[in-house]
Amino acid sequence: MPQRILIIQAHPHSDSLSSSLAQAYQRGAEAAGRQVRVLELGKLDFDPNLAYGYKQPVPLEKDLVTAQESILWANHIVWIFPVWWGMPPALLKGFIDRVFLPGFAFQYHPQGRGWERLLTGRTARVFVTMDAPYWYYRWINGMPAHRSFKRMILQFCGIRPVRFTNLCSVRHASEKQIQQWLEQAEKLGGQVR
Repeated sequence: MPQRILIIQAHPHSDSLSSSLAQAYQRGAEAAGRQVRVLELGKLDFDPNLAYGYKQPVPLEKDLVTAQESILWANHIVWIFPVWWGMPPALLKGFIDRVFLPGFAFQYHPQGRGWERLLTGRTARVFVTMDAPYWYYRWINGMPAHRSFKRMILQFCGIRPVRFTNLCSVRHASEKQIQQWLEQAEKLGGQVR
């Protein structure tokens, strides 16, 4: 089966390092003959507020319907986002709340015990950027964004394995370091199997 890659760029601004990483990954994947789609969350038209929880369904905006179709189409999903206050941006959380719904991403068993993972057969690569040094984020903060995103969202819905690429101390990164990160993203895009 040909590799179908969905890149979800979750920084709200298109002139960010996250956006540059998405473009680099896309170049590498397309050069290797992969099919690629890109979602830039900052450009989508949707309300990130799941106003009624799961009690009252809210019709999905056109961009979210397209996002769900792209997630189902993909067999590898690349997530790219900054860590702010130890977590992904609110825009990404709102996207997950609105898109990863019961009946789409998971389904609770009728008896109330357990759930069905509806997004199995997909893998993920997660690029995380942050201003903090890695050692501080890992050993002092306990990697909250990694743990919640991997275990409580992606694996909960059946997406595995989930691999992370951590780009830390971004605020103090030199142009040379940023170029190395972009080259790394392009190389990883070309290596997806």
